[in-house]
Amino acid sequence: MSEAAGRKPGDGKRGPSPRRVSRERVLRALYQWQVAGGDYAGLLVQAEQHEPEETGDSTRPHEGFLKELLDGVLKQAASLDEALAPHLDRAVAELSPIEHAILLIGAFELTHSLNVPYRVCINEAVELAKQYGGTDGHKFVNGVLDKLARVTRTVELAAEGRV
Repeated sequence: MSEAAGRKPGDGKRGPSPRRVSRERVLRALYQWQVAGGDYAGLLVQAEQHEPEETGDSTRPHEGFLKELLDGVLKQAASLDEALAPHLDRAVAELSPIEHAILLIGAFELTHSLNVPYRVCINEAVELAKQYGGTDGHKFVNGVLDKLARVTRTVELAAEGRV
């Protein structure tokens, strides 16, 4: 089963992967960071908290990936925004906090998680946008990250004949 094939509780199949749960937790922490501020330690505590009764899901996050993703995005937010800016149809400051957080996660994975195929990076961001973003936010996220992948994943795209 692919990482992107998250399941609903009670459907008799596996729940979302630990990496997807990590992305969701990091998304919530980044939203908090954008709206109210905070430091890595406080945001990490928030991201690591597990409330299965609220989500109906008992899948635990991948702790190492969660920490790497949160720390990396927070430390490199400005450079990630610079990488995203040429592919946006508006200023970074005009993005909704959810879209911005999803794009930061996707941009970080595209530029730093080279062991994850670019299609998975984009698909995971699109799935977050479908679940947490606005009505057509997933289309926007898909377009922006696809353009970024053409810059950051040239070798992978060349191997597919897309460059």
